Amino acid sequence: MRLSAMGDVAMTVPVLRAFVNQYPEVKITVVSRPFFKPFFDGIPNLSFFAFDEKERHKGFLGLIKLFQDLRALDIDAFADLHNVLRSKIVKTLFALSGKKTASVDKGRAEKKALTQSENKVFKPLTTMFERHTKVFEQLGFSVNLDNPIFPQKAILDSDILNIIGTSYQNLIGIAPFAQYESKVYPLDLIQEVINTLSLDSNNTILLFGGGEKEIETLNSLSSGKQNVINMAGKIKFTQELQLISNLDVMLSMDSGNAHIAAMLGVKVITLWGATHPYAGFSPFNQLLENALVSDRNLYPKLPTSVYGNKKVEGYEDAMRTIKVEDIVSSIQTKLSE
Repeated sequence: MRLSAMGDVAMTVPVLRAFVNQYPEVKITVVSRPFFKPFFDGIPNLSFFAFDEKERHKGFLGLIKLFQDLRALDIDAFADLHNVLRSKIVKTLFALSGKKTASVDKGRAEKKALTQSENKVFKPLTTMFERHTKVFEQLGFSVNLDNPIFPQKAILDSDILNIIGTSYQNLIGIAPFAQYESKVYPLDLIQEVINTLSLDSNNTILLFGGGEKEIETLNSLSSGKQNVINMAGKIKFTQELQLISNLDVMLSMDSGNAHIAAMLGVKVITLWGATHPYAGFSPFNQLLENALVSDRNLYPKLPTSVYGNKKVEGYEDAMRTIKVEDIVSSIQTKLSE
């Protein structure tokens, strides 16, 4: 069970792919929001159970119904990959019925030590992927992530090809948004990145986002450049996943798009402001050098939070210390590999 958020749900995918490969006799049922179902398409021995937040599974009584619905599937063990009140209630009901249960340890104490202003303990923490494997280990299944499995690149349909064309050589994705402003690279600098990459006619740059305001911004970033295309609002979510699987590299903030690209086996360059990859949320199977972080010599309190939801006075321009030329160079390096 993992209900939200998008990036966190995407982070379960590589672990589940490894699990079903190493234990083909075991059937997995993923409980999550209906929107995330496409993440798990094509994974063998895995079925998806849609959590109906608004009606059937709403409130405490709804969680009892969820437990009953799942129990009817003859569940042997319950893995809580969320560890919030709702998932704890369902886990408790399974435990009371005599089933094996386990919950993810989010390492809240270590994360607090990493993000506190004074007496900061600046060291890499256990990744969320490792934390997920420990849940399955408690249930008797040791999962090895050393040789990851990724789906094949999707065949792009005519809707997508009509937008991006067929003459591209390098497909570069750029997702310049995040939930919190402290994780968003300044738009004037992302414009410089786009401008520089667009000078190479071999590059086709695809911009990702959603919502009216973001679409408007992406239209501005792509304006006047034939090989820069705003994809927001033009294709369905399942098509967007197919397109991302075909990227040569994705440039993303510390956000869901980074984890979606990574779960599909795409090389990901991430930009970090208030947060830091040491917290354990670096995209799956990516080198640490792929994570470009703000200058801690100038901003020693970084990271200031795990999720980027804490504003620290004087740290508004921290991401400006990530140089445009370093971003472009990192992308070019990945394209040449």
